[in-house]
Amino acid sequence: MDYDAFAIEWEAAWNAHDLDRILSHYAEDVTFRSQKAMRLVGHGELRGKAALGAYWSRALELQPNLSFIVVNVFHGHGMMVLTYRNHRNALAAETLRFGADGLVVSASACHVPAR
Repeated sequence: MDYDAFAIEWEAAWNAHDLDRILSHYAEDVTFRSQKAMRLVGHGELRGKAALGAYWSRALELQPNLSFIVVNVFHGHGMMVLTYRNHRNALAAETLRFGADGLVVSASACHVPAR
């Protein structure tokens, strides 16, 4: 798997606000964890591409200026960690684990707490 190419496409999909393109990287049975999901949809763990799409659709709607710049790409065995900055210059990280088909089967987002 070319993690650097994935990171470039991941960033471009988010910056285009193209939900179908974003979701194309994820398996149907993906599990996603995020404190921001807890605040927005009441669940810190989302199961399935449909639930993830509903969450991200709402997030994109609420943040029309949302953009990401990938800072680092860490390579692992069947997994990667992306660190990135958003449009507010807040640093975040996502750990992505991939299935044999190259789609993300689990993802966890971590954010630097607001001070």
